[in-house]
Amino acid sequence: MKPDNSIIIIGGGFAGMAAGIYAQMNGYNTRIFEMHDKPGGLCTSWKRKGYTIDGCIHWLVGSNPASRMHDFWEEVGIAQGLKIINMDEYMRFEDQGGRKLIFYTDLDRLEKHLLEFSPQDAEPIRDFIDGVKMCLPFDNPSLNEPLLKKWKNGLNMGASFLLNGKRWKRWMNTTAEEFAGHFKDPMLAQAFRHIWMPEFSMFFMLFTFAYLHNKNAGYPLGGSMPMSEAMAARYKSLGGTLHYNCRVEKILTDNHQVTGVRLADGNEYLADRVISAGDGHSTLFGMLDGKYGDEQTFKPYEKWPRFPSLLFIGLGVNHTFDNIPHSISGTCHMLKEPVTIGGSVREFLWVHIFNHDKSMAPEGKTTLTVMMHADYDYWKNLSEEKSTYEAAKEAVARAVTGLLEAYYPGISKNVEMTDVATPLTFERYTGNWKGSFEGWLITPENAGTIMKPMPKTIPGLKKFYMCGQWVEPGGGLPTGVMSGRKLTQMICREDGRKFRTVSGNR
Repeated sequence: MKPDNSIIIIGGGFAGMAAGIYAQMNGYNTRIFEMHDKPGGLCTSWKRKGYTIDGCIHWLVGSNPASRMHDFWEEVGIAQGLKIINMDEYMRFEDQGGRKLIFYTDLDRLEKHLLEFSPQDAEPIRDFIDGVKMCLPFDNPSLNEPLLKKWKNGLNMGASFLLNGKRWKRWMNTTAEEFAGHFKDPMLAQAFRHIWMPEFSMFFMLFTFAYLHNKNAGYPLGGSMPMSEAMAARYKSLGGTLHYNCRVEKILTDNHQVTGVRLADGNEYLADRVISAGDGHSTLFGMLDGKYGDEQTFKPYEKWPRFPSLLFIGLGVNHTFDNIPHSISGTCHMLKEPVTIGGSVREFLWVHIFNHDKSMAPEGKTTLTVMMHADYDYWKNLSEEKSTYEAAKEAVARAVTGLLEAYYPGISKNVEMTDVATPLTFERYTGNWKGSFEGWLITPENAGTIMKPMPKTIPGLKKFYMCGQWVEPGGGLPTGVMSGRKLTQMICREDGRKFRTVSGNR
């Protein structure tokens, strides 16, 4: 017999736990099946020889208590006790000749630096800064703010939207690659091209810098895992059940309506509803065998670009790096000449030094991470022979350490730990399709989904829903929480219930 109001949720990442938290708040009986032995999905970290390697968080939108997103972090139990630091630098680029280009988080300082760096590019620089300023009002105030402030903010946002409609559209339809083409200085052009990804819509880059300027995208000390653990604790405190090491193999259906799930171990669990907050490709083509959906459902998996797979290298270094400025996303070193690492040609070395978070390493030591885009098929083929795969990972660690020596002299002899995660590592622990780290890449083709969201249901299948990064282009932690929240609101409307929330402070 199925319990009333029962919901099974596939995936214990931020979207899945958020859906569970809000469903529990609204009287539903939920259980989450998570394939890993830890909560959080991609919001994770792991330890090696006393060092913590963080695989996710750089900045957290909604870190400012005056922000509406901060209310959501309180509801899901993350904001309580969280210590946030706001850094002066988002990222810096260094070329082969030692020139330094710094993307400051303060807009005035950023504009001044960019104009001094390349006076000949004043026009596109000011265009970019004006675009960020256009986004500044779009930061909803907390529900705890005075009514007058919320009212004024709403008016400002509405006026900005009406006055800047054409500008919104221009930025939404402009990729980083296209915008980079406006710069005469080659280093500045390369920086704008690669600060995220060349295909990325500039619209969302503007919002990132607006959040940074508003001090609403700070770094949470402790990184990813404490947030994931806090969210799991919040879910369980509301009466939810979280099962670890439980991979869902099939979604059970009867007469075009879901009835429950079957796990990889053969056990079956029944429920009134099923939500997949796990990998979209595995959900549609594996758990549902491709039987449900229409052209709109399948089109993204056939045509939309994904966030790339990653090579993620962690290093533990017996050094403090006190002379290196704190940075949200680290430094991109433009290599003197291309080098092949992990089966791909590299022109840049992206280094993130965690000298701003002492909890990541033993005293007097520091954790570094290096991220590189990776060829999934290359690593998939190597994995057929374990010794070959492991040797390739060791070669990556040696190559990266050797490159770092040119920029941080003496680092080689101080490296105490190396760890390499490949696309298959991310796929194995999170189930993400080909190891993609944030689902769909936001491009001009799908940027409009912010105005017209992707469907959360599948045609032809009743009582089944999806939430998370595969139905929310761009992914990210705030998106995951809001996706789970919005889905619960939708379910409450279906049942004629008034959606309610309770702050984690109560």
